[in-house]
Amino acid sequence: SHAVFVDWEQSLVKLVIHDFRTGKNTNVAFPEPVYSAGPGANPEYDTKVFRYSYQSFVTPGSVYDYDMESGKSTLLKQTEVLGGYDPQNYVSERAYAKAADGAMVPVSIVYKAGIKRDGTNPLLLYGYGAYGFSQSASFSVARVSLLDRGVVYALAHIRGGGDLGEQWRDEGKMLMKKNTFTDFIACAEHLVRQKYTSPQHLAMQGGSAGGLLIGAVLNMRPDLFRVAHLAVPFVDVVNTMLDESLPLTVPEFLEWGNPKKKEEYDYMKTYCPYTNIEAKAYPAMLVTTSLNDSQVMYWESAKYTAK
Repeated sequence: SHAVFVDWEQSLVKLVIHDFRTGKNTNVAFPEPVYSAGPGANPEYDTKVFRYSYQSFVTPGSVYDYDMESGKSTLLKQTEVLGGYDPQNYVSERAYAKAADGAMVPVSIVYKAGIKRDGTNPLLLYGYGAYGFSQSASFSVARVSLLDRGVVYALAHIRGGGDLGEQWRDEGKMLMKKNTFTDFIACAEHLVRQKYTSPQHLAMQGGSAGGLLIGAVLNMRPDLFRVAHLAVPFVDVVNTMLDESLPLTVPEFLEWGNPKKKEEYDYMKTYCPYTNIEAKAYPAMLVTTSLNDSQVMYWESAKYTAK
């Protein structure tokens, strides 16, 4: 008598219960402003119970049963966090940063309760923004250690990712790729304006295609950040996309463009991190790579670091 739809709204999952008898839709209620959720294993068709998983920046991975008749969720199991973890000690929020073209970019934020918004907090801003991948607020034991030491953590739901649908993805790839970078900059500027942090205390992190993001932002706004971590970063865009012997090059003409086409080559060249390195005051950087990564070759990081 029921069906469950998985929907997305403002980069948040909605689990919508449809009652065939009444025609009504009911959303499963979630208690936090940012979170991650999804259907669990539901092998039984003849049941009034729907199982789903839930976690957030603050809540460890959890499994719930939702009674579709009463609308009540029951917690079945939650991942144990050793060391006296108390979710009441942390606060999560959702903010929106206005991009250069007026787009409102969601930012998910978490920090330890009681910190002052006076611009002195260290803040780690993470982004990816490629392939239509959506970023959700998930739980991390390692991150709790940062939060306990007063670090604010923020996740930027920038274009190129699928957080706000297909159009959001399309506006951050090919000849619109630079929206990904300017969205991230807008998020950083918003966090500074709202006094979560300041440029002197702001760190950014991204890996693989997210390393391209960080590399491009470093060239565009080195003044806005104190430190950056580029993990297996895709930073030598032009040369890599010219090498069709690499496994990702030809399929990724649809993501970055084909440098054999002049318009796409010229655009790629305007943001390629390696190409646009200049003699100027960059933030401190940690560049990490892998000899065995089949997606991003180790020599990209080596060339980038050397230059």
